[in-house]
Amino acid sequence: VPSTFAILLNRSKLGQIELPRLRYLTQAGGAMAPEMTRRLIELLPDKQLFVMYGATEASARLSYLHPSDLPRKLGSIGKAIPGVDLRVLRDDATPCAPGEIGELVARGENIMSGYWNAPEETAEVLDRAGFHTGDLARVDDEGFLYIVGRKREMIKCGANRISPLEIEQVLLEHETLHEAAVVGIPDAIMGEAILAFVAVRDGVEVTSERLLSYLAARLPEYKVPKE
Repeated sequence: VPSTFAILLNRSKLGQIELPRLRYLTQAGGAMAPEMTRRLIELLPDKQLFVMYGATEASARLSYLHPSDLPRKLGSIGKAIPGVDLRVLRDDATPCAPGEIGELVARGENIMSGYWNAPEETAEVLDRAGFHTGDLARVDDEGFLYIVGRKREMIKCGANRISPLEIEQVLLEHETLHEAAVVGIPDAIMGEAILAFVAVRDGVEVTSERLLSYLAARLPEYKVPKE
């Protein structure tokens, strides 16, 4: 999972250890920031990294990105595994155009029949279109999929809908940070404001003001955290 790789990259001597028997690594269990993936493949250039995406309800894989595609498709979860149909759909269940953001919906024999003794919860995620993952995604012109956030985690700040994932990924490009998490907090005027939590790498220091300036130079004003 991403936190494991964050520890290996920032709080271990991974780069100083010879691993002659290690052939490949797999990453799943949450979106890993492209910057972290880039650092990992640079640190282990002769090893393969398989990026995977799935859900417990899909027992448990839906897509993967082959290591040969990783350098040019950094941040992608790849394409559907054999036997699975993955589509990015609008709210009316019509397919999104390349680059358009919608919900990732899956079909296949590996999808669950339903939650045990929970028909209402089952009806919320399973319908004729398939299994609604709750993940917001886009697809590029070559059919590669990219997760852009969780539908339920979108921050509603005024008239804007903001994905925490996008801000977290920009934060993790900063050389001082180990981990980052972004949430929405109540705001009397805007409905919600953006709050970022960060863990700093060992042996370095950084101020909140420096990080906010860093974000302001890379994100639209409405996506910059309040604190």
